[in-house]
Formats: sequence, C-alpha cells, structure tokens
Amino acid sequence: METGLRPTPSAAPLLGKYQLGRLLGRGSFAKVYQAVSLADNSTVAIKIIDKSKTIGAVMERCIVREVAAMRRLDHHPNILKIHEVMATKSKIYLVVEFAGGGELLAKISRRGRFTETVARRYFQQLVSALKFCHENGVVHRDVKPQNLLLDEQGNLKISDFGLSALPEQLRDGLLHTSCGTPAYSAPEVMTCRSGGGYDGGKADAWSCGVILFVMLSGFLPFDDSNLGAMYRKIRRREFQIPDWVSKPVRFLIYHLLDPNPKTRMSIDALMQNPWFKKSLQLKQGNGNLLQSMRDYRMGKERGIGEMNAFDIISMSSGLNLSGLFETTERRAERRYTSRATVMEVEERVREMGGELGYEVEVGGKGGAIGMGKRGVVVVVEVVEVAVAPAALTMVEVRVVKGGEEFEELHWRCFEGKLEGFAVPWQRKCNL
Repeated sequence: METGLRPTPSAAPLLGKYQLGRLLGRGSFAKVYQAVSLADNSTVAIKIIDKSKTIGAVMERCIVREVAAMRRLDHHPNILKIHEVMATKSKIYLVVEFAGGGELLAKISRRGRFTETVARRYFQQLVSALKFCHENGVVHRDVKPQNLLLDEQGNLKISDFGLSALPEQLRDGLLHTSCGTPAYSAPEVMTCRSGGGYDGGKADAWSCGVILFVMLSGFLPFDDSNLGAMYRKIRRREFQIPDWVSKPVRFLIYHLLDPNPKTRMSIDALMQNPWFKKSLQLKQGNGNLLQSMRDYRMGKERGIGEMNAFDIISMSSGLNLSGLFETTERRAERRYTSRATVMEVEERVREMGGELGYEVEVGGKGGAIGMGKRGVVVVVEVVEVAVAPAALTMVEVRVVKGGEEFEELHWRCFEGKLEGFAVPWQRKCNL
C-alpha cells in the first residue's frame, strides 16, 4: 500500500508499533497524526491525548465514551473504525482508521456546494450510519461536517464520538445533557436544562437536516453570532431554502428542521422517502454487480494477488494508454457500471466530451477513449463484462492531467450526465 507518508528517519517508533508521520489536526487537549503500522505497513491515524490537559471527570468520561461507542459500532463501513487503545502515564493513544480524503467541510468549502446527486450519496451514507448507531444504542449528538471524514475512495466516515450517548445515560428513555455545536444541534438539546429530556434519535435527525441544507446551499440555515437571536429563528423556522433546491429535497429539509421533535421527521421515516431511496436502490444493486464480477477476479490462491477486471485490463498492451500522455501528476479515477452496451456507452462518452468542449479521440482498441483540452487530459476505458440481453459494461474515467481543474468544473457534469445511465461502482479520488 502506497501511503505517501514520510516519517522522520530519526524518530523512534511510537511504543514500538507505529511510525508517526505528519500532523493531521490538533485540539485543546489532543493531536492527530498520520502513522504507519510497523506490523503490516498499513496507514492509520493516531489521536494522542495529553492527560495533563484533560484533568477532570467530564473529559475522562468523554474519552471513555468515545472508545466505548466506536467499539460498539465497528462493523459499519461509514463509521470510523477504532483499531486499538494504548496508554502511558502521560498520554492516551487512540489508533483509528485513516480517512485520507479529509473533512467533508473542506470539500464543501472547495466546491461551494454540491449537486443533489453528490449530496444524496453522502447523505445516504450518513443516515445509514446513524441508523446503525441508534440500533446499537449510540446517539452521536455532534453530527457536523467537521466530524464527517472521507476516505480515499470518497466514502463518508462518521468520527468523533466524544459527545455521544450510550444506553446507560437514558432516564425514562430520554437524554438530559445539553451538548453539541449550536449551529448543528437540535433546539431541545441546547435548551434541555430548562426542563425535560429529549429523544436522541430525533436530535440526530435535526443535524441531518442541517447538513443536507449546507451541502446543497454552502451556508447554514440558522446562523447568528447572537445565540439568542439564532434560537428565535429556529423556534420560528426562519430559514430560506435556495431556489435551486428541488421540491422533494425542500420537503425533507423542512420536516427535518422542525423545532418540535414530536412532529419532526425521524431517521426511519427519512429512509423511506422516495428521494432518499432513489439512488440508494441503485447502490444496493452494486452488491449484485460486484458478485457477478467475482468470476473476473484472480485471488491470491492463483499466485498473483487479488485483481479486478480493471487491473487485468491495464496489463493489456492494447488497452494501456500510459504512454499516450506524459505526466507526473497524481491521478484521479472513478468507476461505474452500466447495463448499456459498449457501443452505447462510447457514444454517450463522446457526446459528453463534445458538450464539455473536449477533443475526443480513440486512444486504443477495445473502448479506450482519450479527451483533452487546455491542459486537462481524461482517459475513459469501457469494458464489456457481460453481453446482451443481460449486458454489463464497466467504465473507468481517469484524469491523468489537470485533475484540480477537472474536479472543480467537470466531475459533477460527468456524474449528472451519467445518472440513470451508469451506476457508481467504486470511487477513488486522489486529488
């Protein structure tokens, strides 16, 4: 596995197990580093907590709660996994899964806002993960883009369970602790000290509504430096949904951002909504598509390691376009499956390239297409896996030059034009 990590040669391995690399982030009592496991060379993230700065029972409870929650939730693909916990007299080390794509907030900031197709993909992963949390007795209570990470394939990972609630904290089925980030927390969570408890699941549903709004608009629905003024806006439901947001999404946002938790849309109801389920049904279908690809995989028992259809294709000199363009830039690629034939996919790709102003050329036999304009070069490989009437075609879109410009301008256009025609299979963004 290529990690890109450059540890300091003179630095001693952490507790003899991990070589620390670059600093990923810091807080008031902890720092997070990228690191490499000396056991298997895998990349991890290590949260180093300074005990001298966490004096007090409250902070200790947060650490214990975070570890307990993550261990309960180890088996969901969209929840950051915890590998192990270590400690010395002065430090606590939480070794967790490395999310190389950074925070969702950074991606929103770069793009300004997401299309509904992109937002829905992240939203589905978020809601699915929260549903899993609730089924396992965990309420997050601090769901915000800063706590939503992306892995190198662009998949969302919920992190930071320090404010989460476990079943033992319930009284009469309700929670009674005020916590979280005001701009993303449900009103009943921030004001529960005035009396009564709150339903943790409904509180997380409110946060989902805020995040969906932010992904599609690029700004917060309720934002005021004066908390009293912000709470008045929340109670009155005073927020403006941008004109470009569709009616189905407006419905979801309005019913998730209901200040009355009794009438607010629940996570269960949200997952039954047609807009939410639309591409989720296609994504769920990917499991069957991946199953059908097993005949095309070569496992370690064959002596050459696990490979997929794209790996095999790249070994073919007739389809390898690496010599067509000279570049030292890091590449970005995304993969799709389609029920259309190779010829139909090629025609759609050529149309898309022309509409986006690219020169389109066939760069090799068997469905390899090159597109280029003003310093941006894209290669599209189209491979027939199954023939009609049950056609299955694999499509790989690979940016070999000008990745940053393509990311900002054209990825969303490509995905929008492919919606309903091809299904995301595996995403790998190294931008």
